[in-house]
Amino acid sequence: MNGVDDTDGARGVGRPGAAGRAVIVTGGSRGLGRETTLRLAAQGCDLAVCGRDAASLEAVAEEVRARHGRTLHTERLDVLDESALAAFVRESAARLGRVHGLVTVAGGARGTDLRDTEPSDWDLTCRLNVTHPAIALREAADHLAGTGGSAVLVSSISGWKPAPPAQYAAAKAAQIHMASSLARELGPRGVRVNCVSPGSMLIEGKGWARLRDEDPRAYRAFEKEFPGGRLVDPRDVAEVIAFLLSDRARGVNGANIPVDGGQNAPSAYGY
Repeated sequence: MNGVDDTDGARGVGRPGAAGRAVIVTGGSRGLGRETTLRLAAQGCDLAVCGRDAASLEAVAEEVRARHGRTLHTERLDVLDESALAAFVRESAARLGRVHGLVTVAGGARGTDLRDTEPSDWDLTCRLNVTHPAIALREAADHLAGTGGSAVLVSSISGWKPAPPAQYAAAKAAQIHMASSLARELGPRGVRVNCVSPGSMLIEGKGWARLRDEDPRAYRAFEKEFPGGRLVDPRDVAEVIAFLLSDRARGVNGANIPVDGGQNAPSAYGY
């Protein structure tokens, strides 16, 4: 992957003793979450992964077993169910025996433009992107403090570059600020908290891949928003997440790291 020898992490290049470290990933079975799970497994990490789709969870678990010889604790749940999410983190910590890292990938939005968006859409979007990572980190914090671990919250380019829909942009901006605040709160306990803000990622079956297939002209126009002429590869984002979880990033705390290829407009549909 991207010229990196997957055995390096197991030898400790990612972090001394990387093999056998334990990481919890929300939304870890599809898209960026899947790539993050696979990257961490390649480094020899033990993992607990949740997601909404049982088939996707089983597929990523089987891939991790086949490619990396690791086993996963998986659980089907919706992170909007706050009690189930909290229980998942607690059970994962118990099963793994320790927690060195937390990655909150699950997110999303509901609603369109301002006139057609209900208060419930704002509430749900905030719960997905702000409340969910806050609860997961609350439950993991004591375990992370015990291992000198860290958390990575996955935000978005929309959190710091204006883009519709506003409820998603506002929630992602709040997530970035929350990570910085929690880094100050948890730092004295030895826990780092950072954000990664991906640009528009090309993921098969998702929106930009559909645009590429259904409207090639619009997709080619959108590619011009990227200096390198291509959308973001989720594997590249997963590499940055893995780095932030490692001791090589021990000086990085409370940061928001854009992984957007220098993207200009966050959307093919304008600001």
